[in-house]
Amino acid sequence: MELIDIGANLTHESFAHDFTQVLARAHAAGVAQMLVTGASRAGSRAALELARAHPGVLFASAGVHPHHAGEYDADTEAELRALLADPMVRAVGETGLDYHRDFAPRAAQRYTFERQLALAAELRRPLFLHQREAHTDFLPMLRAVRDQVPAAVVHCFTDTRPALRDYLDLDCHIGITGWLCDERRGLHLRELVREIPRQRLLIETDAPYLLPRTVRPQPAHRRNEPMYLAHILAALARERGEDPVELAAATSANARAVFSLPAPPPG
Repeated sequence: MELIDIGANLTHESFAHDFTQVLARAHAAGVAQMLVTGASRAGSRAALELARAHPGVLFASAGVHPHHAGEYDADTEAELRALLADPMVRAVGETGLDYHRDFAPRAAQRYTFERQLALAAELRRPLFLHQREAHTDFLPMLRAVRDQVPAAVVHCFTDTRPALRDYLDLDCHIGITGWLCDERRGLHLRELVREIPRQRLLIETDAPYLLPRTVRPQPAHRRNEPMYLAHILAALARERGEDPVELAAATSANARAVFSLPAPPPG
């Protein structure tokens, strides 16, 4: 069974001391390839450096997360443009709006999102999207460029049924994380994942965040990592009433199509 983790924050400092072992555990768990999330100017640069160090296994995205929207300027956009010219960088993002935490002013978030949407449209690159409690502003901004980008991934979907329908109507792909395994806040998601067409499903860990609460035993450090992608797949297959092997093949095929990923290196 071959899996692809379409969202892992492997540049996070918590991976610095055992990164080689993290990759080995992922490989042993069937994770053949991973997309390293770029969420800031420096983070996007670091994501590309990791991808270059592990060709064929790691790929990168380049973008500015709404939490960092206040840092976006002309130099940032110029660097994103340069990063996106590298064949190892497969998407624009993580970008979007986050009105839950509001770490950046909402006007700055909208401006930064708009600039990255325009960049993706100009360069015809897929979008890796973040939206939390901002659907009313987010949807029309995405809709305005959707037909100008090859694909759009709503990363770590946790929203409502109407929001899901809106994204599916825009032919978006939906990323499912370990939120599905959270009995406190993920119960509604267990119903909604049954309504996502198989050809629109993607899976991701969002490591080191969102460790699935159903992993046993829970690691003492509470850090999520790509090896737990198989745990998320199993939960998703169970909720959908599908065969895990078939679902793994489908989500991997979807990821390859969205991000134009080659076959993984042998071994």
